[in-house]
Amino acid sequence: MMTTNASFLEEVDGFLIDLDGTIFKGDSLIPGADQAVAYIKSNQKQLVFVSNRGNYSRRMCCDKLKKLGIAAVEDEIILSSTVTARFLKKHYPASRVWPFGDPGLQEELETHGISIATVPEEADFLVITLHETLTYHDLNCAFQAVRAGARILATNTDKMFPAKSGLSIDVAGMIGAIEASTGRKTEMTFGKPSTFMAEAALERLEQLPERCLMIGDSVESDIFMGQMHSMKTMLVLSGNTKKEQLDIVLTRSKPNYIVESIHDLIQLN
Repeated sequence: MMTTNASFLEEVDGFLIDLDGTIFKGDSLIPGADQAVAYIKSNQKQLVFVSNRGNYSRRMCCDKLKKLGIAAVEDEIILSSTVTARFLKKHYPASRVWPFGDPGLQEELETHGISIATVPEEADFLVITLHETLTYHDLNCAFQAVRAGARILATNTDKMFPAKSGLSIDVAGMIGAIEASTGRKTEMTFGKPSTFMAEAALERLEQLPERCLMIGDSVESDIFMGQMHSMKTMLVLSGNTKKEQLDIVLTRSKPNYIVESIHDLIQLN
């Protein structure tokens, strides 16, 4: 462990910060998260918010952060929808996509110049993300797209996320429904802990991974991504992972820091 605030900051130039369970839970700010972000910026450190929220666009996410009292710009935000859109733009620029998720996914795809299929059967790709307003019609359209030949991509494979009412089903549930009904498998995923997300964040920060700290509430997505890319890691207990789970967590992974919330980084000593 670091011994002083000074030594902690001396070893970290770039901060990768998760959102759900780390900065906010549902529509509520996690107490002190705004102060932690302000502290990082006041010390002239670089930061980027990295989230598997593929059903948001960066505009929507930026608006939410501002409403919660956190100064942010879109360029500081990298979502799994962002990374998915960039991949498609680079490798399949003429493709047509059927988005299976809340409206933020389509907005982020269109922002990057990705064409949206007019009907499911015309899609080259089905992109799956969290769908909190899911209807049978939505599910059946995704089914029809794959049946007609669309390849399956997913923004991420998280099983659950910390909503205001408690842990809630995430993208894995949407993927399971489509894979089980079509017999087809998801070809690629782009959110944490994938290298797509890590590379996008490091490129934005312009820092070496050894000089970066990944902060998040999920061992499987946040801590694993940081460790696999030679970053320092900080696990917060304000979201997916609870204190009573630490014995299990520590047998699989040992973060550099375990804190109650992101606000605690101000007090590291």
